[in-house]
Amino acid sequence: MTGADRRIAAVVFDIGETLRDDTGEFGAWADWLGVPRHTFSAVLGAVRAGGGSTNDVFQYFQPGFDLEEQRRLRAAAGIDEQMGEADLYPDVRPALTQLRRLGLWIGVTGNQSGHCADLLRRLELPVDAIHTSGDWGAEKPSPQFFDHVTAMTPHPPPTILYVGDHWIHDVLAASAAGLQTAFLRRGPWGYLRAAEPSTDRAPTFRIHGLAELPDLVRPQPS
Repeated sequence: MTGADRRIAAVVFDIGETLRDDTGEFGAWADWLGVPRHTFSAVLGAVRAGGGSTNDVFQYFQPGFDLEEQRRLRAAAGIDEQMGEADLYPDVRPALTQLRRLGLWIGVTGNQSGHCADLLRRLELPVDAIHTSGDWGAEKPSPQFFDHVTAMTPHPPPTILYVGDHWIHDVLAASAAGLQTAFLRRGPWGYLRAAEPSTDRAPTFRIHGLAELPDLVRPQPS
């Protein structure tokens, strides 16, 4: 891919382990299920490493687990999902601010509930749009999810950079949708797949933190 081909007009971010440190939320689910946090984390890692979804993880602890119903029960019990500034990785707000100063369109979207989207909006991040799979009724890595991503972004797919920590859900799925990608070595799945060999859908960039992005996507003088 040449420098001209790499022109980026929009950057769209995954949420979990890209913007948000999921430690608190997964810990809350372990407490809700009544299992040790270490046990929940170990099963979560094993299932997701094998290609399973987070929903699949819950079935090991409670067969027939209905995530949406359990979210409602948690909310009724006063322990609904929370997200504050302290749950964001430290490099998030500075990187988003710098990207906006470069004139790029910025979006946020991932496999989270509609409530999570509302919590993110309350943080008033310097972004243009925030949506989740809960808003859209489609989850990564489905093509439908990325149809929504491209529909919400006012730029053509080849000029959109999707940033995430999951090789399959973020890199391969976004690439299949015609987007450029940045693979973030962060969180369990970022570290697990960090040595993934290059393929025809290799990421445009491999990064260790969001602070690297502004220099990588900075518009080049013509």
